[in-house]
Amino acid sequence: MSTDLPAGTRLVPDPSLRRLGDGRVLLGGSPLRLLRLGAAGSRLVDRWISGELVEPGAASKLARRLLESGLVHPEPAHTTWTADDITLVVPVKDDRAGLRRALRAASDVPNRIVVDDGSTSPIPDSTARHEHPRGPAAARNTGWRRAETELVAFVDADAEPAAGWLEPVLRQFADPAVLAVAPRITGVADDSSLGRYESDRSSLDMGPRRALVRPMSRVSYVPSAALVVRRSALAELGGFRESLRYGEDVDLVWRLLESGGVVRYEPESVVRHRTRPGLRSWLRQRFQYGTSAAPLSRHHHGKLSCARMSAWSGASWALIASGRPRIGLAVGAVSTALLPRKLRERGVPDAESLRLAAFGHLGAGRLLAEALRRAWWPLLLPAALCSSKARTVLLAAFLPCLVEACRAEHGGFSWFALRMLDDLAYSAGVWAGCARERTIAPLLPQFTEGSLR
Repeated sequence: MSTDLPAGTRLVPDPSLRRLGDGRVLLGGSPLRLLRLGAAGSRLVDRWISGELVEPGAASKLARRLLESGLVHPEPAHTTWTADDITLVVPVKDDRAGLRRALRAASDVPNRIVVDDGSTSPIPDSTARHEHPRGPAAARNTGWRRAETELVAFVDADAEPAAGWLEPVLRQFADPAVLAVAPRITGVADDSSLGRYESDRSSLDMGPRRALVRPMSRVSYVPSAALVVRRSALAELGGFRESLRYGEDVDLVWRLLESGGVVRYEPESVVRHRTRPGLRSWLRQRFQYGTSAAPLSRHHHGKLSCARMSAWSGASWALIASGRPRIGLAVGAVSTALLPRKLRERGVPDAESLRLAAFGHLGAGRLLAEALRRAWWPLLLPAALCSSKARTVLLAAFLPCLVEACRAEHGGFSWFALRMLDDLAYSAGVWAGCARERTIAPLLPQFTEGSLR
């Protein structure tokens, strides 16, 4: 496949991008990447960041490298794709009202396929029907296999595309390397505490920043509640893995990446998603999401972990949590002091290296707190019943939730309680999935050497 980007492509810097020294050292992306440029390459980056279009040829190769590092994102000026080149596939089970809303919201897509996945009463005017429920993966497979267009837009019956959602997605397919594009999925706010919580922190919302999707990054997957995929890529991979009841969307995205393709997250396109009705069904959904971790770790070894950090940071926080704060802080200080020596020869100023080390240690603490809430708390709970030190560690793991509750638009005590229940329900699902699959892989952290790629 040609490395040339489509004509008329601009490059938009990722917010994480930092140009160090004379501008020839680029740092940023997720995971963090470091690139050194020559004088000519640095001048090209200057021109691109100022808004100049990428030209074909050698310059396009450098642009592609920047894109693959997540340091910049593409902004194609136009695309030849139109709404006639896409087929809407909506899987539905016992949700006629939701289906009507979804179809009405996606009225700009003329080609439609509705798959009734074994509803108690058959859905009128459905394109295809499963006599018995076979799950969302099978329903989506039935749908895309009937499509005659190259692009397939999967939209769940409880999702409603916002006005203008399609054009930003179609632009990204101007690049032939892009196999799938995901819009931003936001929660629909209502007057309930759960609705307000979901509008602030939907588990399907990957945030307001564009991203290159890849495992162990800021956006490691995208949900298929709203996802546009090339039909040719689906045919090559066989579509969704129907043996997965949950996590089938994560599995598909990772297989698309393993095939050498690109998956992009485009938050300029927005799809609204309705919250599960009632606390019980919402907690059941979170539990079910958690059960997907173990089978996903079976199919994608090494791409799923409860926490990924440098060994230095892990050791430092472990010592602090075990009641040896001075030793833990000393380990953190030593690793911080060593990093400038390692990165100096790669053109990174000492001040920047110290900043990276400090934020790395703080980030590791946040990841460990999340791992305690979403994976390890059943191991710590027995100790917490009889040890004040263990209780302190467990309570500290929930402090980030309290900070989130204070910062959230609809924050408050009920928001904080739902945030805790969210993590605990997901954690219970992870443990149930691990027991079923007889693996502890999702419960294990991953340690790195802490070096930049």
